[in-house]
Formats: sequence, structure tokens, C-alpha cells
Amino acid sequence: MDGVISSLLPQSGTADARDRRVAVLPVGSFEQHGPFLPLATDTVIACTVAQEIAAAYPVLHLPPVTISCSHEHADWPGTVSISARTLHAVVRDIAESLGRSGVPRLVLVNGHGGNYVLGNIVQEAHGAMALFPGVQDWEAAREDAGIETSLDSDMHAGEIETSILLHAHPGLVRPGYESGDHLADDRKHLLTLGMAAYTRSGVVGRPSLASAGKGKDLLASLVRSFGEYLALLDRDTGAAAGEQ
Repeated sequence: MDGVISSLLPQSGTADARDRRVAVLPVGSFEQHGPFLPLATDTVIACTVAQEIAAAYPVLHLPPVTISCSHEHADWPGTVSISARTLHAVVRDIAESLGRSGVPRLVLVNGHGGNYVLGNIVQEAHGAMALFPGVQDWEAAREDAGIETSLDSDMHAGEIETSILLHAHPGLVRPGYESGDHLADDRKHLLTLGMAAYTRSGVVGRPSLASAGKGKDLLASLVRSFGEYLALLDRDTGAAAGEQ
């Protein structure tokens, strides 16, 4: 696992970072992902997406926030969470620090759906931040990759997450995903009752449909979608510079 994480950390030096006006911050989690994916799955995926973005666009690639808001998974040993208030403060502090060092824009590359507070942080930033990928980006990636499970059904440790790891980090996927399917589309009281009310294994989705090919196509589609976000933030950066 150390080798996987170290391979995802930024490699850029000071010279490479000097002209970067937009930074990407992977935000993951440390929570159960069924019996066949690691606790750090969301962090690994966020880092993988950020790494692919940094290879394609002139952005500053930051190391990840590895623990976030996973309270709905607390019934499984190993899950660790921080409060939404703490996550808010951490991200705001990072953004302010980047601003002082000459990087005025930040994209939060979110790997965990339970990090609802990230949307509020971006909302409060008044155009200085973006949250990626959005639902439309995931939907486009799903179609481009031939993902068969709907986004609503493919909630956790399902076809999408397993496919990305099979492509990017196959050594992290343990046997069992081939028979690990579990659907629970009616999750009306998830925030109140937690995941344990809807799954015994921790899985909600169809990992049996996952493949490395789908994972490769998912990442390629997300990289394409990111271009719109960068263009928007670069435009805003240029406008702000012209006003000074």
C-alpha cells in the first residue's frame, strides 16, 4: 500500500509549480469498502483522478486529504471520520495557504459521496473553487465506459470503483468482487440509519460487472470533462488579474 500511495503523490518541484494558477486537491476517505476493496479506496481513486488530471493539464497537484466524513460507515471496524466542521476548516486553510503562495484557484477532487460539506465550501468561495467530478461528469464517464449499473444503484464498492482499481491498482482488489453484488436502491433513511441498515457486506452495487477496461475509460472520460472546469477557473483568474 505504501508503494501505491507514494506513486500517487505529486512529483512536481518548485519550478514546475511556479506558473500554476489552479491546484487540485484530492479528498478521499478511510472507510469500509466491503470485503474486497481497501479502506483507502476513496482516497486512492481521488488521487488517481488527480494524477491523471495533472498529467494532462497545467495544474498544481497536491497530496490528499485522507480522512473525511464517513460517519454512515461507522458500524464497520476500521472506518475513521472527522467532522464536517473539521473538513471545512482544513480545506479552507489549504485554500488560504495556496492563495498566499500565488495559487488563487482550487479544485476539490472528491472521491467520497458523503463529503457533502465540500459543496458548501465551494459555494462560499465565490468562484475561487470548483468541486469535481460532478454528477454530470460521472454520468458522462459511465456512458463512455459502458458501465451497466446506474449511478444511484452503484453507490459503494460497485462497478465504478472496482473498475477504476482493477485498471489503476489491481493489486488492491481482493478476490470476491466477482460474487459481491448487492443492490439497495431504497435508501431513504441512509443518513439516519447508516449503511448497515441497507447492506451486511458493506457493498451497494454490482462489482461483478467491473473490468480494468471500464476503469481506463472512466478515467479518460473524467480527464476530458475536467477541461471545462479548468477553462472556467482560468478565465476567472485572468479577469481578476486584469482588475488589479
